Amino acid sequence: MLPAAVDAEREDRPSDRYVVAARRDGEENGLRHALPAGALVPRVTYRVSWWVAVQGGGGGDRAGDGEGSHVVRVNLRVNEGGVDGECRRIDCGAVMDLRVFADDRKARFRQLKEKTDKVRKRDVVLKFGGGAGVAASIVAGAAVRVVQMDNVFPLGTCINGSVIQDPNFVDFFTNNFNWAVFENELKWYWTEAQRGQLNYRDADALLDFCDRHGKPARGHCIFWAVDCDVQQWIKDLGRDDLAAAVQSRLNGLLSRYAGRFRHYDVNNEMLHGRFYRDRLGDDAAALMFREAARLDPGAQLFVNDYNVECANDPNATPEKYVELVDALRRGGAAVGGIGIQGHVYNPSGEVICDALDKLATTELPVWITELDVGEPDVSLRADDLEVVLREAYAHPAVAGVVLWGFMQGRMWRQDASLVNADGTVNEAGQRLVDLRREWTSDARGTVDGDGNLRFRGYHGTYVVQVTTAAGKTLKTFTVDKGDTSLVVDMAN
Repeated sequence: MLPAAVDAEREDRPSDRYVVAARRDGEENGLRHALPAGALVPRVTYRVSWWVAVQGGGGGDRAGDGEGSHVVRVNLRVNEGGVDGECRRIDCGAVMDLRVFADDRKARFRQLKEKTDKVRKRDVVLKFGGGAGVAASIVAGAAVRVVQMDNVFPLGTCINGSVIQDPNFVDFFTNNFNWAVFENELKWYWTEAQRGQLNYRDADALLDFCDRHGKPARGHCIFWAVDCDVQQWIKDLGRDDLAAAVQSRLNGLLSRYAGRFRHYDVNNEMLHGRFYRDRLGDDAAALMFREAARLDPGAQLFVNDYNVECANDPNATPEKYVELVDALRRGGAAVGGIGIQGHVYNPSGEVICDALDKLATTELPVWITELDVGEPDVSLRADDLEVVLREAYAHPAVAGVVLWGFMQGRMWRQDASLVNADGTVNEAGQRLVDLRREWTSDARGTVDGDGNLRFRGYHGTYVVQVTTAAGKTLKTFTVDKGDTSLVVDMAN
């Protein structure tokens, strides 16, 4: 029998032990492997990894293309109702090795904290006087308190016309998020459900709400590549009329909101849909990007798709996403960022990090654009949310995270809320609050004999309070990204 659990370091190479399976196309007919009693501990996430020899030919989803061997991974967890995990379909001839090992989240978090310190913090020198001279002696020994007022890392959520009327929602939103995205109100099927009947009222109201609260917004989305998310009147158009409608959509939307949306998801979910490509040709998406860049040159233009971070979808591997970005660039598309949606359950940090590493090879900023963590047990939900947020915050390629809602009864995924319907913050929401607090710097000390105070802080805006015999003084400064120490002249 194969071992029930092994060290993760041995995952990358197959052994010579294997079984053969053929002509099995149902989930119930898949390969089975019995684990010893007690091998899986409840409420622990396990990664299952096996090597398969992939055959050419027949149907279903594939983890790899063509002949050869490939490693396939899934996650699972034992809950009260049984084993929660993913199903993978692959046309294979031999399973050469199978390994099961637990995610050690505590050890992983220790590593991520070290990475976070390098990626999101900077050494700061507050310079109150010049060396050992008179100016330094005046403030030497003065008490200094440094308080971070905000963290510049973008953390947002989706909003809609209903939730902004809820005081509990608005309170949690304004206190915990600094970005927003509209759930539906900017999508083409919303702004022009019937041909020629434009509705920008809802988007205008949401954008005004964001402006009042000082929250930048992402534009989601200009087009949607998946057939079922395209309104019927668009589907009924011939090629020339469709091309004209696409141009009209670009002209109308981006001219109206030029300079107001920081990002646009240009053609949503191209790894899973080909609507415009099949009707307008292979250059359709690149043309959308080129025109969007011309109409609103200040906006970052994104690709956006799901399952890329999960390793459970053969249509949405990181490698295929990179290939898509490269193809768009060859077509003259000014791709400004990569969006991974992040609709996850039972996440594995190592799997997420592996995907981020591969996407980082494009040298484009990566955003998690629609994060929600599905888990009925709110305690496990909090743990799973922490996995994703820590992986994102510690990775240098990640430039922002946006949640796809947070309030019970007001989001599409009902087992993913952070705030209960009555406005009370649940354990998952408190985990978010605690992480935000952890990622905020607060330093106290006294000015040294050289007239300096040194600390290491997260990127963001700070207020310094200096207390001397003459009284208290305040000064504001910003810690930006940088590899060298930031020197702030407090004398001016």
